[in-house]
Formats: sequence, structure tokens, C-alpha cells
Amino acid sequence: MSCEDVFIGAIDQGTTSSRFIIYDGSSKAIGIHHVEFTQFYPQPGWVEHDPMEILESVKVCVAKAVDKATADGFNVDKGLKAIGLTNQRETALVWSKSTGLPFYNAIVWMDGRTSSICRRLENELSGGRTHFVEKCGLPISTYFSAVKLLWLIENVSAVKEAIEKKDALFGTIDTWLIWNLTGGVKGGLHVTDVSNASRTMFMNLRTLQWDETILETLKIPAEILPKIVSNCEVIGDIAAGWPITGIPIAGCLGDQHAAMLGQSCRKGEAKSTYGTGAFILLNTGEGIVKSKHGLLTTLAYKLGPNAPTNYALEGSVAIAGAAVQWLRDGLGLISSASEIEELALQVDSTGGIYFVPAFSGLFAPWWRDDARGVIVGMTRITNKAHIARAVLESMCFQVKDVLDSMHKDSTQDSKEESLLRVDGGATVNNLLMQTQADLLGSSVVRPVDIETTALGAAYAAGLAIGVWKEDHIFNSQEKMKNAKVFRPIMSEEVRKKKFESWCKAVSKTFDLADLAL
Repeated sequence: MSCEDVFIGAIDQGTTSSRFIIYDGSSKAIGIHHVEFTQFYPQPGWVEHDPMEILESVKVCVAKAVDKATADGFNVDKGLKAIGLTNQRETALVWSKSTGLPFYNAIVWMDGRTSSICRRLENELSGGRTHFVEKCGLPISTYFSAVKLLWLIENVSAVKEAIEKKDALFGTIDTWLIWNLTGGVKGGLHVTDVSNASRTMFMNLRTLQWDETILETLKIPAEILPKIVSNCEVIGDIAAGWPITGIPIAGCLGDQHAAMLGQSCRKGEAKSTYGTGAFILLNTGEGIVKSKHGLLTTLAYKLGPNAPTNYALEGSVAIAGAAVQWLRDGLGLISSASEIEELALQVDSTGGIYFVPAFSGLFAPWWRDDARGVIVGMTRITNKAHIARAVLESMCFQVKDVLDSMHKDSTQDSKEESLLRVDGGATVNNLLMQTQADLLGSSVVRPVDIETTALGAAYAAGLAIGVWKEDHIFNSQEKMKNAKVFRPIMSEEVRKKKFESWCKAVSKTFDLADLAL
């Protein structure tokens, strides 16, 4: 098969939109379509998605992308060999095995409604917040799927009844999509992959299976959980009723793990993805590294059933690009996300203000679900341009918080300059990238193709069926040739002073969750 007649598709199901991208045999995108879907905010701190709307958005994306590539002369119908899937992690739902319908909306990863469940578990369990860390690498937090499932069982009677009647299936979004793609009520496959499973708080990092002790402690019946597979293997074929049928689903990764693969991150290499949130992962190789500085121990990827498992340290930032959306939709300061750079460039600094977007608490390395957003340092001269610039800086400060923790946890002793590989939609913003380099004091590298999440999913699928080999995927030198490098120009003195001010602003966000009436 030549590069010209082989295609790999990638479903990229994110927090705000779904996409389908078709790649040729040289891993160049030749067809793409994306669809935004509705965000539901039933109460302060709650975030939900309609699982049926997500399904429809994926179906539309697949059909439109295939149509576009075909119109451009590519014989996708004949040449499409496999599909990879990547998705927003932790977001969880329960649906009926018999009807295929969800019992409740999907509870999104950033949703904070489970804080009381988390406090209860911390008080009841001997290990407190870190009771399960030794097994699953994760602290008890509103972030992870386990507590979302507990909330559904305790608050949605239909879920509890379905579990008792053996009619309930639980899953993250990858599981929901694969079950429907492979037939749904007509024999759909109930599976998840190791990376998504590692974010539930149920999976043992060493065995890569559901941990019986955790399930018993939380009273979760194992039969409602999906089978765990590797990131790179043929899972099943797409069933009738979809725009493409009979095509194997051959790769599945959570979005941040897919981005690591798309960025060719081997042991010792880190990447930061700037999307709704920001997610920084450092590949630690085949060794599990325990963080002492507020980071998570998680999977990087496992490229085949018998392949070695790569692990990672991760720092997750809940609000990054979502703060820009807030400026657009909440405050009306901009009419599109792309306008923030131009607005922020109207001033040469934030005018001394700091914005901490703790809308639903703070994730790594702080782990404060009682935090709420603040803007500090405002004076009479503060205007919308200062606020826009402070929003961009907040994204960079939060990434620096995580990377500083990673450096403290890292066992590597390297005198070489550390490079941060970046990706995600927000990285088109040159001011954001330069600010990131300045606040880190080290270079930031942006690839030509910034949508590395979908690329990673395609890589996994292509690797599984033999279209690509690992040498092609991990040829980082070739990918770096045309990358844009942002180098720091800020003085160390200014950098240090700004970071001290940022930390002071963060401290002002604590213990504010009870202010809402």
C-alpha cells in the first residue's frame, strides 16, 4: 500500500466540540470537520453534557469530513483502513443496556457537585484524601469518575434501580462512543482503554485491571464496568447506521495521552495541551513515579496488548481556554476567542492585576475545591485589555505551577535546557506562547500541526494495523524541523517578582466556596 491510497481516521471528542480528521499514509490531514455541542450548567459548579447530542455530533463530523476529503479527490471509501478514538477524560455516565438510553446527562470532568461525597470519603477512610493513591495514583477529588458514579447512584433513582436489575452500563465517553459505534443494543462492545481507565480512580496502575479492593470499598459492582484494553489494538468494527461501516476501531486514548503520542513524547519528555483546561504530562517511562508535590501518577500509553506500559506524571489545570470563553460568553469583552490576543496587545502589561480562574476550585498542584475565581490588584485605570492580558497570564502561571512541581518530582539530573512541547487550539496565540516562555524561563516549542490529540489517536490506530511503525511515530527530530520556538526574553528578576505576586493572588482564592447564596 502506498501513502496515497491509505487513510486513517481519528474521532476527537473534546469538552466543547467533536471532530473527525482523516490522515493520509504520511500522517497529513486531508479532511476535517468539527461540531460544537451544548454545555449545561444546572447549578453553580455543575457541568453536564447530553450524551445523545455527543453521539450526533460525532456522526455529523464523520460524514462531513468524509464528504470533504472525497470532494478533494481522495478515495476515502476504498482507502480508509482504521479509526482511532480520543476523548475528554473522567466525564462519566450510566446508560441502559436494553434501551441504549442514558439515565442522566454525562457529568463533566470539571463538575464540582461531588465535593460533599469527597469530604465524606476523606473522613470515613483511614487514608483520608490519599487513601487510594498507592493503588490508582489519584487522590479523592471531584475530578475523577468514581465520585461522579457515586453521585449518580445516590441521586438518580433510575441508576440505582438499573444496577439492581443488571441493566446498567457505566463508562467514560470513550466507552459510550465505542459501545454505540459497534452496535449499541445490538451487540455493542463495552470496553475502555488503559489511559481512560486510569482516570476513573478504579484501576490499579500495576495490574491495569479494576482494583477489587477499591470497588469493594466504594460498593461498586464490577459487572457495570467495561473491559480494559490497550491503547493500540483492534477493538471491533463500526456497525451499520454510521456514515462508515465495517472499519475497525484500532486505537483509543484519553485526550492528553493521545497528545503525548502525537507529540512523540518518550521517557523524560513533557508536553502541555492548552484547551478548555491545560494538561501537562511528563513521560516517566516504565517506572511509576510517586509525586510529593501535588501531581498525579497516571498512564502515558500502552501501545499494544503485550507492549510495555509507559507511565507519566500529570498536572491538570481546570480552567485555561475556558477563561477565554468566559470573557466572550460571560462578560462579552470579545466576540470570538481569537480576538483576545489583539485586545491584550493594546497594553504592555496587566497593570498589576492577577486573575485566578478557580471557577470550580483549583486542581494541581493546589487541590483546593473550596477555591473560587478572583481578580486582584485592580485600580481605576484597569480596563478590559488589562483583564484580557491577565487571563492569558493566568494560563501560563498555572502551567508553571505544574512544571515547577514536575521538576521537584523528577529524578532526572540534566543540565540541558528543558523544552516544553505545546499543542491545542490556544497555542495559535503568539502572545500566550511568548508569555509562557517568559514565565518559565525556558523555551516553548509549537509544532506545525497543533492538533496533536487527534494525530495521536490516528497514530495508535495506524500502528495497530501496520500502516505505521514506531520509528515513524517517534521521529521527533523530523517534526521539530519546522516547529516554532519561543525563547524567554523576560529578566529573572521580573519573572521572580511576578510569580511571587501570582502565588499571593492564588492564596486569596481559598475558602470561598460558601459565598454563594
